[in-house]
Amino acid sequence: MTPEHYFVLSAILFVIGAFGVIARKNLIIVLMSLELMLNAANLAFIAFSRVHGNMTGHIFMIMSITVAAAEVAVGLALVVAVYSHKDSLNVDILKMLKG
Repeated sequence: MTPEHYFVLSAILFVIGAFGVIARKNLIIVLMSLELMLNAANLAFIAFSRVHGNMTGHIFMIMSITVAAAEVAVGLALVVAVYSHKDSLNVDILKMLKG
């Protein structure tokens, strides 16, 4: 496989993830779509790293994985809190939350 194949695959995964974030109403599906978008970015980082022949892409990928892990921890805590108060994971109920 050439790096172009990886870039195309990364773009396809990112578009699928973006569609999931925009179109879906379930918070768990939205979080999974965000993870898909981050993994698409990771794939692009690794492909760029291979094209340029250095390890910079790998470093960015490790940072992205770290951010993704923190995002999942905070996101799942918010999902559990919303579900315990509203008994639903629909995104539309978040519009009614007040600080």
